[in-house]
Amino acid sequence: MTKRTGRYDTTGLLENTYEPGSRNRVLKNLLGIKRKREMDEAEAGALSRALEAVLDLYDRDHRFTSADICRIHQLWLGGIYEWAGRYRQVDISKGNLRFTPSRFIGPQMEEFEREILRRYTPCTFASQEEVVTALAVVHAELVRIHPFREGNGRVARLLAILMALQAGLPILDFSAIRGKRRDEYFAAVRAGWGHDYAPMERMFSGVISRTLRISGSG
Repeated sequence: MTKRTGRYDTTGLLENTYEPGSRNRVLKNLLGIKRKREMDEAEAGALSRALEAVLDLYDRDHRFTSADICRIHQLWLGGIYEWAGRYRQVDISKGNLRFTPSRFIGPQMEEFEREILRRYTPCTFASQEEVVTALAVVHAELVRIHPFREGNGRVARLLAILMALQAGLPILDFSAIRGKRRDEYFAAVRAGWGHDYAPMERMFSGVISRTLRISGSG
């Protein structure tokens, strides 16, 4: 069974229940929200609170794990969705991209922790070039796996913020990734599927430069 939404095509039954009266635009949620705009606002507010929470949880020397990523997702969306913090049970595609089939998410997240997170966190590298590489690889690989039903990109950005703080950078500003830059971001995600991280490295170099400029540190 395949369901088509404005954001994803999903295959499977679990986590595909929509809030009654939402015209299949809002997933079943703990708040009874039916309007997409209201849900967007609720998720955004919860994301701000989650950022404050994770800043107190993880220090400069922390090596991140797949359990940490689930915890971050739970902290953010736990008050909104019953399945927050748990790997998705449905298969997801976006356009011509098919993310990791749900049955492989557990093993791939274990490999992600073993091969990627252990290599690139804590993100305390000596040069900005190394920091950029760490951010790009971790971000691209986590988005490729897409472990959750919703919110994968934003969880990946939260993780990037925490890694950047470990590297002594300010809180990263992703606000410029819109319009044409958003298209460039998705192109970088697609390139990462083939282990070509150069486009994502350019994206993070731009994010860091903008962040330093806005913060007065550049």
